Amino acid sequence: MLKTRAKYHLGQIVRHRKHPFRGVVFDVDAMFSNTEEWYEAIPEESRPQKDQPFYHLLAENDQSYYVAYVSEQNLIADYSGRPVEHPDLEDLFGPFEDGHYPLQVQLN
Repeated sequence: MLKTRAKYHLGQIVRHRKHPFRGVVFDVDAMFSNTEEWYEAIPEESRPQKDQPFYHLLAENDQSYYVAYVSEQNLIADYSGRPVEHPDLEDLFGPFEDGHYPLQVQLN
């Protein structure tokens, strides 16, 4: 039986280890749960293991806002104290407080 424990929680701000973006966790998969096509599109030398938590993020970079799907190994906590400006945040979370966003809706 696979037992994984997510390192990051809903509403937490994280950033990517290698790419210049950050985001708010809005869902977590205990292990990879995307398409094989998506997985195969990642260069083989950068492809993460599938048997780890994967996070759905409301992400932002200097140019845009989007939804990202990122393995735990490629994330680090963001302790900058700066809010994320993604326009969809208010659909799921309350106002930014104490470095995170409190969940306002029940997710499955």
